[in-house]
Amino acid sequence: MAALLRAEGVGATLGRRHILGGVDLALTAGEFVVVIGPNGAGKTTLVRRLAGLLDGEGAIYLGDQKAEAVSPRLRARKIGYLPQGHVFHWPLSVADVVALGRIPHATGARDLGVADRAAVLAALEATGTLEFADRSVTTLSGGERARVALARVLAGEPQIILADEPVAALDARYQFVVLDLLSSRARAGAAVMAVLHDLSLAARYADRLVMMDGGRIVAEGSPEVVLTRETLAATFGIRARIDTVEGQLVVTPQAAL
Repeated sequence: MAALLRAEGVGATLGRRHILGGVDLALTAGEFVVVIGPNGAGKTTLVRRLAGLLDGEGAIYLGDQKAEAVSPRLRARKIGYLPQGHVFHWPLSVADVVALGRIPHATGARDLGVADRAAVLAALEATGTLEFADRSVTTLSGGERARVALARVLAGEPQIILADEPVAALDARYQFVVLDLLSSRARAGAAVMAVLHDLSLAARYADRLVMMDGGRIVAEGSPEVVLTRETLAATFGIRARIDTVEGQLVVTPQAAL
C-alpha cells in the first residue's frame, strides 16, 4: 500500500547537536505505528520533523509530493499534530479550542458550517470532553486538557495523525480511551504514529513498533520482533521480563543494567 507520509534519510540538528540522522520511515493508511526509545533518542524530534515544524536533512513526502511543495493549508488538512504538554495560554472555551481544528477547512472568514460543527461535536463526544464544552480550557486538569488537545486534532479529520506522548498525563482508563481512539482512526484509514513510553501499551496497540536510540531507528517490526530481552538491554539498559498474557505481550522492567 502506498505511503501517506514517507521520510527518506531524514535528519535534524538543534544548535550544534545532531539529534536525528538517516531516518527512513513510511506511514501507510490503516496502520498504527508506535515509536519507543529511551529519553533523548530523538522521538520528539522525529515527530516534529515529520510534522514540518523542523528543518533538516533528507526528504519528506506527502503521497508522491515533497512536503515543501504542498501548501501549508493543505498540509494542515492532511497532518494532525498532537504535541507534548497541552499548554493553553488563552481562556477559550473547550468548544472553541476544539473548533480551531477546523481552521484548515475554512473558506474565508465565516462561522462554522454544518460539517464543521458535526466534526467538532464528534471529537468532543469521542474524547469525553463534551461535558466541558462551555468551560474555559485553563480551568481543566492536565489530563482533561490532554483530551481536549486530542479532540482538536480529531476535529480536523486529518489523514495522518502524529501524536507525541498522547497518554502521558492520563489516568489508566483514559490511556485506553485515547489509544482506542487513535487505533480506531487507523482502522478507518488514517495513518497514525504515536510516541509512547509504556512498553506494554506500545505492544498492545502497535501494528508496527519503531525503536529509536541515538537519533536513529535501531529496530522495527511487530512487537514480538522488536521487544526482546536483548533489544531492551541494548537500547534501554534494562533487564526485563516478557510474557504473553491473554494474547497480549507484557513487558515488565526488572532492573537497570
